[in-house]
Amino acid sequence: MKDIRIALLDMNNNHVNQGFRNIKEISEAFRQNSEENVVIKTFDVRFKNEMPEITDFDIFISSGGPGTPHREGFEWEDRFARFLDSIFEHNQYSEDKKYLFLICHSFQLASIHWKLGNICKRKSYSFGVMPIHKTREGREEFLFKNLQDPFYAVDSRAYQFIEPDHDRFEELGMQITAIEKFRPHINLERAVMAVRFSDEIFGTQFHPEANPEALIENLKDEKNKEAMIENFGMEKYLEVIDRIDDEDKIIRTRNEILPRFLQFAEKNMLKKTESLA
Repeated sequence: MKDIRIALLDMNNNHVNQGFRNIKEISEAFRQNSEENVVIKTFDVRFKNEMPEITDFDIFISSGGPGTPHREGFEWEDRFARFLDSIFEHNQYSEDKKYLFLICHSFQLASIHWKLGNICKRKSYSFGVMPIHKTREGREEFLFKNLQDPFYAVDSRAYQFIEPDHDRFEELGMQITAIEKFRPHINLERAVMAVRFSDEIFGTQFHPEANPEALIENLKDEKNKEAMIENFGMEKYLEVIDRIDDEDKIIRTRNEILPRFLQFAEKNMLKKTESLA
């Protein structure tokens, strides 16, 4: 039996966060359902400057978090940049792949690091249950296989990724798999919401880990409530509250994307182990 070693990277900088708790819950459910021996370890990247050694783990999930994704001169920023490069390069030259999922703040950090486009501040904070549209590549994306188009996810961000550099995407072999909702009455570019960075690395601007309880908890925060009303209007806000636990909205997104990512990584690792046996 092979150990499957998962590193969870906490990017919340010591802020209390529902999202990281949800990531731990999904990882724990995977551990309980797996026939393999799954080991899970957490790293406090920004507050304690902890960073996993990539040789010690097979799967990495890096969370969302507060603040600017642009460099501010902290030691952890260099360490995280080296971490991204080492996984990307390791997978190009090694048979023994490493799997990485990047969420929200981590997704923005990676998009800036690989110079994929313009990651800038939004005019206003975005918070709520948003429709996410698949791109042509996104319709082929196995992580989205059982999700409708558009599917729904929790969005919580002050920054956005717009104006992607398509030449750079092609050069690195990366693909945009989802974009934000189409608003014909607003003359703004649609933000990038998910990227397939490589066969083993995937990232989302939205929160695939979110569940209804966490969203309700977040809406107790006045800033989030105001952002949602500003984005949707009061009527839509009340409708979202009403639909928060619809089976085909954020519950389905939570049950599909991260669990599928973990199962995919496990399946490929076991295949590799069998071929060496």
